[in-house]
Amino acid sequence: MQTPHTPTEPGSELPLNEILQRIHAEAQALFGRGRVADYIPALAQVPPRQFGMAVALTNGSTYTVGDAHTPFSLQSITKLFTFVLALKLVGDDLWQRVGREPSGAAFNSMVQLETELGIPRNPFINAGALVITDILTSRYAHLDIALLGMLRRLTDDAHLYWNAHIAKSERDTAHRNMAMAYFMKSYNNFDNQPELVLDNYCRQCAIEMNCLQLAQTTMFLAHGGLDIGPDGQPREQFLSAEAARRVNALLLTCGAYDAAGDFAYRIGLPVKTGVGGGIVAIVPGKGTVAVWSPELDAKGNSVLGAFALERLVQFTGWHHD
Repeated sequence: MQTPHTPTEPGSELPLNEILQRIHAEAQALFGRGRVADYIPALAQVPPRQFGMAVALTNGSTYTVGDAHTPFSLQSITKLFTFVLALKLVGDDLWQRVGREPSGAAFNSMVQLETELGIPRNPFINAGALVITDILTSRYAHLDIALLGMLRRLTDDAHLYWNAHIAKSERDTAHRNMAMAYFMKSYNNFDNQPELVLDNYCRQCAIEMNCLQLAQTTMFLAHGGLDIGPDGQPREQFLSAEAARRVNALLLTCGAYDAAGDFAYRIGLPVKTGVGGGIVAIVPGKGTVAVWSPELDAKGNSVLGAFALERLVQFTGWHHD
């Protein structure tokens, strides 16, 4: 964490480290208002009373509070990374197989697939993420290694990995996801064997990071597609500026399951949430924010995480440009 002499951010009367301390203190009252995800048995074992938050700015400065250095299961947040990887590989051909519209339905719903002929609404619901994983499975003999390689480069952590216990627990209970995969295959929107894609998908979801790593990994989306190192120095043009803008737009409209509209109203930043309790938010031109707390609301989003992001934008005046 930065020293107490950190300059005040525009739109706030408090320096960022004090803002995070205040949010951390306020969030304690919300413990017990949500439930840890229990449909994946391994996630049900996560102690619920945890909260971490990290802010990373494009100038290289970082701010953390609470359990920001505790690794957690990214789960659906990894859908952002597989989507970006697929977008880099196949470009606009991606949109032949998945849509760009909010679903308005639960992340694991099958309802729209039949009426929309096996084309998922967007890449961030389970059906859409399965199609993305199918595309990547066709391109990579070892998708888990390819994805980890990309994330290790973005985090500067060569030891980043997926949790085998969580991956197995998820795979053993992936009946609905398997049903969706076979259903989309019946509409010729699935190329590989669903069992192989589900193996890749469950390993992907079981990747672990802490809040600071997650904030660093998504920095390219805050800076026009340019990856910024922990020292604030530019490294590589990871995505084009136009592609980064479009990814952020999709995160704003579809990144929080069927609560995306509420998140846009309350927080107003591009976000991606996960049932592991993590949320990452992009502040274009300024930086990224990652929060984690395992207790979820009825839509599958972190109760304390959503509160923390809403309070942060109230304190700072940050918004999506």
